[in-house]
Amino acid sequence: MKIAIPLDENKQDVCIVLARAPFFMFNEDGEETIVENPAAQAQGGAGIQAAQFLVDNKVDVLITVRCGQNAADVFKAADMKIYKSINKAAADDLADLKNGKLDELTEFHGGFHGVQ
Repeated sequence: MKIAIPLDENKQDVCIVLARAPFFMFNEDGEETIVENPAAQAQGGAGIQAAQFLVDNKVDVLITVRCGQNAADVFKAADMKIYKSINKAAADDLADLKNGKLDELTEFHGGFHGVQ
C-alpha cells in the first residue's frame, strides 16, 4: 500500500493545504520518499494537478488535513482512500493510520481558487 501525506517546508509536519504543499511524503512498505509537489506553484487548478500527480504515482491512501471537492473527485475516481490528519507530525499520522485511529475524510471544501 502506498500512502501520501502533504508536507510543510520542514519535510516533517503535515501541511494544512494539500494542493500547494511544498512536498509530498510517500510511504510504501515502510520506505519513505519525499518529493516536490509539482502543483505547488501552479497559476490555477493546483488541486486537480496535485490530485493527478498522486494518482499518477499510484497512491492508495492519502492523509490530509483538508481537501477540495475537485481533488476529492479525482481521488474517488481512482478509488483512493482519504483520511483526516489529526497530528502535526506526518510520522504520527502514519502510526495512527496503522493503529486504526484515523477517520476517513468525508467533508470537502469548494477550493480556494488562487488563495494560498
